[in-house]
Parts: sequence; structure tokens; C-alpha cells
Amino acid sequence: MKKFIALASLLPGLALADTGYYMVTAYDVEGQASVDYKYWNAHYNGRTAAAPEIGIGYGVTSRWYTELYGTWVKFNGGGAVYSELAWQNDYLLTQGQYPFDLAIHTKIERPRERSEGYALEIGPVLQTEIGRTQFNANVFFQRDYRTEAGGPMEMAYQLQVKHRWKGWFQPGLQAFGEVGKWDDWLPLNQQSHRAGPAIFGHRDIGKQELKYEAAYLIGRNSGRAAKSFTMRLQYIF
Repeated sequence: MKKFIALASLLPGLALADTGYYMVTAYDVEGQASVDYKYWNAHYNGRTAAAPEIGIGYGVTSRWYTELYGTWVKFNGGGAVYSELAWQNDYLLTQGQYPFDLAIHTKIERPRERSEGYALEIGPVLQTEIGRTQFNANVFFQRDYRTEAGGPMEMAYQLQVKHRWKGWFQPGLQAFGEVGKWDDWLPLNQQSHRAGPAIFGHRDIGKQELKYEAAYLIGRNSGRAAKSFTMRLQYIF
């Protein structure tokens, strides 16, 4: 544990939350199970942080998707250290009766050291379409309860545009950011904003399906210039 803390101090302020790098979307996937692999890395000032994740997801109903996954963290090419267990739930409030779809996203994170408490994330997930182009916008409120008093409620956002050109290749853009306390934003030069090109696609493998996405993000992370690569693979069965 001491080694992990020392490595973490090499990259102060880098956001480790997975929703700072992966878009949350909500679909009707009733009865579908999936193995979900995610990976992101961030480079700044010659240093690198990376976080592979592996999880199991399931569409409980046409409105409710749930996933349980673990996260590992790597610093500067070193070995992966188990970081936390997270439980994500997304619930669709609308299903086509409006020009947009609305869902509620929640996530509870339990760190490796259980004495450190937990963290909570909650917020709306919005999606709409114009022709073959899909637009997503999410706002999440995050709070860390790893201290007795609890940390401040902070706000993060996600934006995405995706054009469904071909099933196996769908180009788009993604953007992520954190602004600090939800009611008292940090100065602009201390906020985090990252954006860049993304690709998406899916292929059928017999009766199963493989979905993928990847993005290259450039911007600032906690006020520091950083570049990130993210990817996600879902094996659906």
C-alpha cells in the first residue's frame, strides 16, 4: 500500500474516475449479458498513469442495466495495483416517447482499503438523434465519502457526437471535464477539460456481438496539460 501511495504522488491531480474517460449511454439491452474491458492512460510531463478495468454487465429489464467491475492502476509502466470495486446502475426513464431519451446513472465505488469508505456518483444521461447522427450529454455529481465528514459535491460532464456510417466503423467526437464543486466552480485554469476524435463499431460473432470504441483526448487534467488514450471492448452474449 505504501508503494501505491508513493506512485500516486508522482501524478498529483490526475482524474482517476473512469467516467472521466468513458461515455455512459443507456439502451434497452434486456436479457443481454456482457464482459466489459476498459482501459485508459494519461501522459503529462513525461509521466504516465493507466487504469485497466474488467466487469460483468447485464440488462435486467428493458429500462435497467447494471454492471459490477474492478479497476487496477499502473504508474510509469509499473505493475498493476488493484484500486477499487464499482457497481454501476443506469435506469431509462423514457423510451422513445420524446425527441430525446433520459436515464439516471448511479455508481458506488469501494476502494481497495475498505476503511477508506466509498464514493458516490449520480446524474442524468441524455441522448437524441438527428438522422444517423447521435448526440449525448451527461452531467454527473460526485462525492467522496472516504472521510467522516465526506468531501464536497463536485460536478463532471460528458459530451459525445457519433455518426452511424457503417456498423463496423462510426466516427465521432468525445469530451469530458470536471469543474470542481457543483455550486462553486474552480477558476478556469484549474478545471479539467479533454476532447478528441473517437471511433465506434460492432461486429456479430455468431450469436454473440463484439462492440468497441476508442478515443484520443487532448486537454487539461486538474490544470495540467495531458494527453489520453481510451478504449473499451464489450463481448455481448
